[in-house]
Amino acid sequence: MLFRQMFDSVSSSYSYLIASRRGGEALIIDPVLERTDRYIQLIHELDLKLVKAIDTHLHADHITALGALRDRTACITVMGEQSGVDCVSIRVTDGERLTIEGVCLDAIYTPGHTDDSYSFALGDRVFTGDTLLIRGTGRTDFQNGDARAQYESIFNRLLKLPDETLVFPAHDYKGDTVSTIAEERAWNPRLQVKSVDEYIALMNGLNLPNPKMMDVAVPANMHQGLAQEAIAARGWALSPAEAMALEHAPHPDAVLVDLREPAERARHGIIAGSLHVPYPDLRESIRRGGVLHELAHATGRRLVFYCAFGERSAMAVQAAQDAGLAAACHIQGGIDAWKRAGGAVTREAAAA
Repeated sequence: MLFRQMFDSVSSSYSYLIASRRGGEALIIDPVLERTDRYIQLIHELDLKLVKAIDTHLHADHITALGALRDRTACITVMGEQSGVDCVSIRVTDGERLTIEGVCLDAIYTPGHTDDSYSFALGDRVFTGDTLLIRGTGRTDFQNGDARAQYESIFNRLLKLPDETLVFPAHDYKGDTVSTIAEERAWNPRLQVKSVDEYIALMNGLNLPNPKMMDVAVPANMHQGLAQEAIAARGWALSPAEAMALEHAPHPDAVLVDLREPAERARHGIIAGSLHVPYPDLRESIRRGGVLHELAHATGRRLVFYCAFGERSAMAVQAAQDAGLAAACHIQGGIDAWKRAGGAVTREAAAA
């Protein structure tokens, strides 16, 4: 496995680049905006394809690079389903798995520092965001933080992992790079409490100043969604109602293409009759000789992409247009908007 821990000295933040091999797919956890060029350079040097960019929670001390990496690499952005960020490509829930080639992350909902905090387990290691730090824990006094919830997250979730599990946090202010579950249980001063009430009293008594970047970082990080309005302005977007009209037309001249991953389809359902082309496979499908390219040209049918919230499908439309598929469009707001407009979904498997 390729594993790179990268440090931003301004915010004392760690980011993690992970891939199974050189030349393969990669993901990044908690990227920092000012380090974007370095991430891109390293991805190029290792001949990687960035597929997913993940934030463990809404950060208050730096601006995330999720949007910048999406715009420069067409990667999928990921956060927890509790996140209030305007739009990300995938919203994970507790116990859900995130996969790329040769790598599988297990999402663990660990609220307390914020109400949208997640940790991600990968084999012998866990990425704890700001929930569990090295010899510390994330503060709980803003962004819907909750000391009781954090106690439960740490003592009843993270500390239940095997003792030898490596702990990689999102921050460290002392120069430490890694710990283990056993070390933190034994030596983390905030974990040497005898009850949840003692932990709450400890956290409520910290009286820490707000992060210097908080007033800038939080508003900026709330708005990471792709501007789907730009796609709509070019005439490449359908409202859910317009898409429903296509679905019920007596002689359909469009084919719906579901870009989501299998786990999303199983959890949220599909639009009946849609083809399944996962977003990472899109570019192969729309180039000359690809399945979608040949389908569009052989039948004259319009490609109508959809995903969870419209972000991946907006990028897919641009890619399809660039590939010469001028009739391609997408459902603005994705299947989320489709459902809210009363559109039907099915749990049956779509045609592959």
